[in-house]
Amino acid sequence: MQAADVMTSKVITVSPDDDVREIARLLLENNISALPVVDADQKVLGIVSEGDLMRRVENGTDRRKSWWLKSIFAGADNASDYIKSHARKAHEIMTPNPITIAEDEALHRVARLLEKHHIKRVPVLRDGRLVGIVSRANLLRGFSALAPSAEATVSTDDREIRDAILREVEGHTGVWADRINIIVSDGVVQLWGLVESQNEKLAVQVAAENTAGVKSVENNLGMVPRGMGGY
Repeated sequence: MQAADVMTSKVITVSPDDDVREIARLLLENNISALPVVDADQKVLGIVSEGDLMRRVENGTDRRKSWWLKSIFAGADNASDYIKSHARKAHEIMTPNPITIAEDEALHRVARLLEKHHIKRVPVLRDGRLVGIVSRANLLRGFSALAPSAEATVSTDDREIRDAILREVEGHTGVWADRINIIVSDGVVQLWGLVESQNEKLAVQVAAENTAGVKSVENNLGMVPRGMGGY
């Protein structure tokens, strides 16, 4: 199994000139902790993490927790005032030249890369352009789909099945495809991620079940109310 088989394809990104408030809003609304910074050609310039933003509002040893981001919009403490008076762009606070991988990177090598560099996710590139992202959660889901006694591989048919399900979900169900992840191994489909209702959860399952080549569907989708975020 390779990166292409588990990656999140619909990646939320920011541009180099996006400001801190926009970055914070995206992190909050999507319940994620980092965003790739890309140029107009989808080439990855860097990554902005929640930690990068937190360092902008640290005061001595007073480190804020992740919920400090909410204060940017509520105006409840000094974080909002600080950001208003110290505007920053993505390119000023991002970690430049991040580690990246290709679509055909084996999962065990991706896992070692994350462990070695103490990172939680890695962008996936095709011809130098961003096509996905693999997180620790994606890896765990991929490993869970593999038979414990075999170095299982994913066939071309499995990848075609995965792509077909993603197209159906994105094009016809109304479900945000960037919040779900689909793992296919030997025609067996695992659905992961978050949706907003039981109907959306069932819609994704039906889309998978109706896709040619699917043998069975394991629906692990969780639900989060609209406006609560999640990823």
